[in-house]
Amino acid sequence: MSNPPQGRADSVVDNKCYELDPTIDPRWAEFVRNHPKSSVFHSVGWLEALRHTYAYKPASLTTSTTNEPLKNGIVFCRVKSWLTGDRLVALPFSDHCQPLCDSAEESIFLIRALQHSLYPGNWKYLEIRPIDEQIGRLSEQAGFARSSRYFLHILDLQPQLNEIFRRLDKDSVQRRVLRAERAGLTEGCGQSSELLNIFYELFVLTRRRHSLPPAPYSWFQNLIECLGTAVEIRVAYFKKTAVSAILTLRFNNVVYYKYGGSNARFNSLGATPWLLWNAVADAKSQGALSFDLGRTETDNPGLLAFKNHWVSNPIDMDYWRYPSGMSRLAPGSFPPRLAKRVFSLMPGPLLKVAGRMLYPHIG
Repeated sequence: MSNPPQGRADSVVDNKCYELDPTIDPRWAEFVRNHPKSSVFHSVGWLEALRHTYAYKPASLTTSTTNEPLKNGIVFCRVKSWLTGDRLVALPFSDHCQPLCDSAEESIFLIRALQHSLYPGNWKYLEIRPIDEQIGRLSEQAGFARSSRYFLHILDLQPQLNEIFRRLDKDSVQRRVLRAERAGLTEGCGQSSELLNIFYELFVLTRRRHSLPPAPYSWFQNLIECLGTAVEIRVAYFKKTAVSAILTLRFNNVVYYKYGGSNARFNSLGATPWLLWNAVADAKSQGALSFDLGRTETDNPGLLAFKNHWVSNPIDMDYWRYPSGMSRLAPGSFPPRLAKRVFSLMPGPLLKVAGRMLYPHIG
């Protein structure tokens, strides 16, 4: 599969599949807006933010010809890296990315077309990130291997708001939300540069606490620029001091909690659960049907416990890679452990530089 020629939205891959650029083909936005399996990660805004920040090249395969409406599609990015290898990922920095098809069989047809594209371009591997377990089983039959395992927590917003609150963990959510209210926390919401700066500093603080580099500041700037009002930052203040912040995304009838940060000195105030509950309540009032709390690694017991207090029955979710030998290093293996030790010693400004340098290679 070759890159589409300049100036064209699509190109013929073979006599059954076509490649298009979803950021310039007007059919893609309408198709994603109306497809029941679509998410914010399929949206043009998310894809443009990936391109602007990391220079990834988004593309989609479909069986629809150039002159007809799209009836299916699988979106991916071409990631070129001298450090981690050139690869096709569906989709970088996205918690999940379902093939937009009417059946698992149709999905695997497009996935197989992507498999065939690895060889002419000398790509190292292909990674897909479906939610549907059936797609995973069919991918395994096609030579894929499980590369990572996660839990996905999605809160149902269809019950009445008081019923949603009643179902949350009494000690870790309900009481902490009430404690935050008694403490007199105030909230700032929006997309202003001031709120973005506050959010980012708290985000960096949290990443340093976990011995990890942060995503670059430009990523969040581009999310706001490309997704517009679908992005919302919430900051909790205690006596004018910013103590916690979260960033959410909105697409169709789903709100996504994607990023957060806090000052650990104020954890006893319950600011983060309070912000999340405020976001849930606002999402419910604006007609959202679900609140996606995002993926959690199986080896992150603290975050897993936190999200289990909101959604007690998360979805098992696997990422899959082809060829089958291209699996990630185990979480406790030597290179990641050594890297975390180095990151833990870095001051904040140097950690930000490390994030800017490394993130384009790890999508």
